[in-house]
Amino acid sequence: MPPGTALGTPSVLDLFSIGLGPSSSHTVGPMRAARRFAEHLAEEVGANAVELVGADAGEVRAAARIEVTLYGSLALTGTGHGTDAAVLAGLEGLRPHDCDPDDVPARALAVRAHRRVRLLGVHEVAFDLDHDLRREPDPLPRHPNALRFTAYATSGAVLLTRTYYSVGGGAIVDDAAPGGEAAGPDRDGAGAGERAARGDGPYSFSSAADLLARCAEHELRISDVMLVNEAARHGVRQVRAGLLARWRVMADCIERGWRADGTLPGGLRVRRRARQLRDSLAGAAVAAGGRDALRALDWAAAAALAVNEENAAGGRVVTAPTNGAAGIVPAVLYYHRRFVAGGDGPRADADTVRFLLTAGAFGLVIRRAASLSGAEVGCQGEIGSACAMAAAGLCEVLGGTPEQVENAAEIAMEHNLGLTCDPVGGLVQVPCIERNAIGTTKAIAAARLALAGDGRHRVSFDQVVATMRATGLDMKAEYRETARGGLSVAVAEC
Repeated sequence: MPPGTALGTPSVLDLFSIGLGPSSSHTVGPMRAARRFAEHLAEEVGANAVELVGADAGEVRAAARIEVTLYGSLALTGTGHGTDAAVLAGLEGLRPHDCDPDDVPARALAVRAHRRVRLLGVHEVAFDLDHDLRREPDPLPRHPNALRFTAYATSGAVLLTRTYYSVGGGAIVDDAAPGGEAAGPDRDGAGAGERAARGDGPYSFSSAADLLARCAEHELRISDVMLVNEAARHGVRQVRAGLLARWRVMADCIERGWRADGTLPGGLRVRRRARQLRDSLAGAAVAAGGRDALRALDWAAAAALAVNEENAAGGRVVTAPTNGAAGIVPAVLYYHRRFVAGGDGPRADADTVRFLLTAGAFGLVIRRAASLSGAEVGCQGEIGSACAMAAAGLCEVLGGTPEQVENAAEIAMEHNLGLTCDPVGGLVQVPCIERNAIGTTKAIAAARLALAGDGRHRVSFDQVVATMRATGLDMKAEYRETARGGLSVAVAEC
């Protein structure tokens, strides 16, 4: 699936979905795909194989063995991203937005020891990790992140085969669904594909230019346009409650990262730094009496480090819009709540809703016109997208006009063009964690630069996104989340 393939318009609640680290495309997406396969098997095996195996409709008891094949980037970096464990957890019925993060690796250890997996937590089938989880480095034609599941009967006959694509941000595409429909669970696990069929909302848009036109036609801010569209799907109260719930998960993730110590899992022995930075900032503030002009930026960077260290450790995060770039939006929002809105309270909560709605608007434009997947377009689609979204959200709550907000997003994305995705060891640690801190300060700078102007600028956001897409298409596969080029190779060779 080339960048820019239309996948329908998801809700902003899908774009900011609650999941697990370390990767939205390599952990969250595969877990969702595995669970969907188990559900498809339960739904279809009765109708399709009753004469073969005598299964009752809706049951998965006919299956005797499962085989999973990972393709492309999932095969090359899946182990470092926790794909193996995520697939097993999904087959057993776990969902990334509400499972216990510690349960995922524990189940993987149990499957390896007993060579059995319990489909949807009900029916045990054979699964040998060394033979039934296969890796094919060559990607399938539609997308570099692909998974194929096959269920076999005791006789060896194939009961069901399904292929899914993990297209970024935790969203999955079912190859067998009409139009290759995308899906990703929201608060109740419903798929984005089902909701997309209801329409994009009263003020639909497919580009930033469309979005600005809707704002001008109706004399609305960008967050107002988004709220009308989202309310048509969920209702105003549910949208606000859902976004504030996501902020609480973000804030909890920051606090957990600030409390944690030690090294991150995976073999690189990367030392956690967020707690030390936070403690040093707290001490320096007392010593300096609050006179350090850059202290607020340091706090924002510390928040970004905290989120992505938690993500690297497999903790609970919000895809914003991906896990690899999950620290930027929360960190910029933390910066605004603490240093601009004056801390927790009604104003901060109102600004948070407006911030996330505006950020989501630009994330949806990117998702439709290009890609959020590092395996498709490099890290410019992850860090670049998150930086643009955070800059737009901050500019909006600082009083920016729609034109200034679009300019903020454009500045942020423009200065991430060409960014490669070359994680060392296939882990979402080096350079990913620091990139979130740098992306946070870029987003704040972009918003402030846009506010200093009048919204008129030479290059539009849509032009930058089109350039990002073209750059991703031109980028060698070695620099798109394969661990075969760039920093990942340079470090391995040293």
